[in-house]
Amino acid sequence: MYKSPLEQMSKTTPTHFWNDSCSVDSLQFALEHGAVGATTNPFIVGEVLEADLPRYESKIRELIDQNPTATEDDIAWLINEYMAVEGAKMLKPVFDETKGEAGYISIQTNAKYYRNAEKLTEQAVHFSKLAPNIMVKLPVTRASVEAVEESTYRGVTINGTVSFSVPQVIAVAEAIQRGMERREKEGKDNSTLHPICTIMVGRVDDWMKDIANSQNIIVDPQALEMAGVAVFKHAYKIFKERNYPARLLVAAYRNHYHWSEFIGGDISMTIPPGWIKRFVGCDITVTDRMDKPVDPAIINQLKTHIPDFARAYDEDGMKAEEFDGYGATRKTLMQFLKGYEKTVGIVRGIMLDL
Repeated sequence: MYKSPLEQMSKTTPTHFWNDSCSVDSLQFALEHGAVGATTNPFIVGEVLEADLPRYESKIRELIDQNPTATEDDIAWLINEYMAVEGAKMLKPVFDETKGEAGYISIQTNAKYYRNAEKLTEQAVHFSKLAPNIMVKLPVTRASVEAVEESTYRGVTINGTVSFSVPQVIAVAEAIQRGMERREKEGKDNSTLHPICTIMVGRVDDWMKDIANSQNIIVDPQALEMAGVAVFKHAYKIFKERNYPARLLVAAYRNHYHWSEFIGGDISMTIPPGWIKRFVGCDITVTDRMDKPVDPAIINQLKTHIPDFARAYDEDGMKAEEFDGYGATRKTLMQFLKGYEKTVGIVRGIMLDL
């Protein structure tokens, strides 16, 4: 008997799920229900520190003491790394059991580098050396497509994030493929690379709702709840047809469709702790829905009334040079940067208190 629908999904389908946090307690709970990964970023770290500062304050003080000339930013990144490494330790048994196919924790590069491929690559390579089961997240901007290829070539397992569209995940998958082909030509081993391409489905929905509200557009409310699902399922179909060397990942949960509609897919899900608890206690049937198509009327309605949906849904909806200017990208980068400031602020408070 399974403890929960999440454990049943994890044990009976190819669908993996991760804990969308580096919180020790929430990761332990997720592991008990079948999780095989976790994720972190400066925004998440700020939230974890704010909620559980007594657990980490002594470590922050230790890092400040050990690095007497370090800036607040330096210490903030050191605590990011520390939390990622601690999460990696908790996931190492999964990593070992699956021979490196699962058991990763993602750590995100500095969102401030989104225009600089060289800095993104440098930080990605550095992070990849923190633990054997580290996966590095890069935002899918114009510059990062180059960074994804170069980081992959240098042996980094990549997770393309801040991504909301079919064009973005295709660009990431093809950059990963180029990086792996370069490695193969030089006789380098690709078997240790298990890259990921993320679509933040809930943020796709958020952006469509923002447009509908700001432009007084009326569509079926159900369409606004299914926009991200439609984009993801279209991307999944393309990935399976082309056999890209990257796995798709669902992120940014807003409703149960962002879980239930993807069950059975050969994908990963990074589920926030609050939604994990909801899904653990729910009565939704675990059945394969990945190949169930979204109602064409919903897709047509969204395309007709919201051009930004077509940009996200269609393979040729955007070129790489348009990624940075896409509304959901701008909005998410801004939120991530503000979240990072929370982490820096907590470090500042402790540093000035010494």
